[in-house]
Parts: sequence; structure tokens; C-alpha cells
Amino acid sequence: MEFKHYSVLLNETIDNLDIKPDGIYVDGTLGGGGHSLEICKRLGEKGRLIGIDQDQAAINAASERLADYKDKVTIIRNNYSNMKNVLEEIGINKVDGIVLDLGVSSYQLDTPERGFTYRVEDAPLDMRMDDRQQLTARDIVNDYSEKELFRIIRDYGEDRFAKNIAKHICQARQVKPIETTGELNEIISASIPKKIQKTGGHPSKRTYQAIRIELNHELDVLKNNLDDMIDLLNNDGRICIITFHSLEDRIVKSAFKKNENPCTCPREFPVCVCGKKSKGKVVSRKPILPSEQELIENSRSKSAKLRVFHRIDK
Repeated sequence: MEFKHYSVLLNETIDNLDIKPDGIYVDGTLGGGGHSLEICKRLGEKGRLIGIDQDQAAINAASERLADYKDKVTIIRNNYSNMKNVLEEIGINKVDGIVLDLGVSSYQLDTPERGFTYRVEDAPLDMRMDDRQQLTARDIVNDYSEKELFRIIRDYGEDRFAKNIAKHICQARQVKPIETTGELNEIISASIPKKIQKTGGHPSKRTYQAIRIELNHELDVLKNNLDDMIDLLNNDGRICIITFHSLEDRIVKSAFKKNENPCTCPREFPVCVCGKKSKGKVVSRKPILPSEQELIENSRSKSAKLRVFHRIDK
């Protein structure tokens, strides 16, 4: 299947990167290379792009898409959590811009055997961003305790029926292992009142999100590496991050705010004595949202939010 991914908030992201022709840029979630292609078009002879992704299908697709710019592009299969080490290995200590598009690609959603979507009934429960990983969604569904399942569905799926869903999953797997998306959908549907299902969208959406986040450590990877990525930026560099649900957006918003104003002194202190200095400023107080036109062209962009941090060394 062809790797397809609509690059959400593409123009807004490229504009906010404020690309320097001779700069070094990192696309930490390369995907199909949509954002990277637009960056490459704006680079001069000395400009450079580093693309990072853990999905081999994305690597293959992006390599083909960026073939015309291969002299200035380096593509590496890895997780963006290792960005600092990956860059050091190729002799780079500082960059001028970083892009993260944290959404699941259209290819991943639309390829049944990847098991990301609840819309296909007979797909295996996989959901791995990196197929070199041993643990799959099937393992979580069948091996996590009821308490653990409740925790991730409540915290990562923000589903008010988390307790009931976890209980039904554990009851069903005592009869036989849960193997497919269809089997899991049936269990989740039986756990949520029918009247809620008529108005609240697909009943499986939140549980699938929760399992995927847990399996791929998505929130931990984001939370634990934002400060390091800001530190990688040269003066006047920018980091643009596109999120697709409130948990991610909250982490990004909080990290950007802390890096803009890291002072921990009590408010009544007349001057700062903690010594913590601002690393820059948040470009937009409110997240940048898709245009009406983009929402018409791609319904999957409706939950997307872009936040931008501008590195300013004082």
C-alpha cells in the first residue's frame, strides 16, 4: 500500500519555522516527508535536513519523496527521543529548527495489518509504531491486569467508562484470548450504554488511543525530551509541535511555558535569585488551529493544534 499522510497545518508550520536557507533542520517524526519536503524547498546549498522516524514504511516513503534533495538530506531510523544522540553521531550539536507531527499517519490508520484503527473488524491487535518492538497491543489487552487496563483507559483515553471496559476485557479473555480489532470492538461496545454510543462517536476510539499511547510510550517520550530539544536550538531557532489530543497539548504547553519563564522564586521577591534564565518565548499564546479549508479537505485534522517556541539567548 502506498504511504499516504496528509501533512496537517503544513503552511502554518513552515511559516513559523522561519527557515534560514543555510540552516540545519530536524523533522523528528518524518512520516511521508510532507513537512520535510517543504523545508527542503527553502534550503540553500549549505542547508541541511535530518529526518528521523521509527517506522520503516515511513523511511521508505520519505526517501523516495525527498530523492531530489538527497545531497542535503539525512534520514535515520530511530525514535525522536534519541534526537540528541542521533545528531551527535553525525557531528551536529545545534540546529535551527525542529518539527514534530505527533499524529498517527493516514498510512498507519488505513493499513489493516498495523492494527491502529477500530474501523476494520478483522485486523490483528498490533499498533506498534516500530515493528522491531516485541510488545504489541494484543499483549496489553490480554496480559495487563484489570487495574492496569483501567488506569491507561482512564488516564490516556480519558474515558468515563474505563472501569467497565477494563472489567469486560478481563472477563472476555478468560474465555479465549482477544486477537482482533473486531473482538475488542465488541467487548468495548458491550461496556458502554447504547444511548451514549449514539451521540459520543465510535465507542472504541478512546480505548484504542489509550492502548496506542501506552504501547508506544508516546507521552513519556514527549515529556522527557522537550527540554533537550529546546536546548538543541541555536539562538533564533524554533521548534514547532503538532498535537492531536489534549494530553499531548497539555505537555507541550506546560514545557514551553516553563522554558519561557523558569523562575521558581516566590512572587513577593523583588528580584530573581534562583538563577534560572528564560530560553526564549512562546510564539502564540493560543494554539494555531487548522483553517476552515483544511478541515474540509482533511477531517482528521480537526483535533490538530500547533504550538511554537522561539529560542532567544540573552
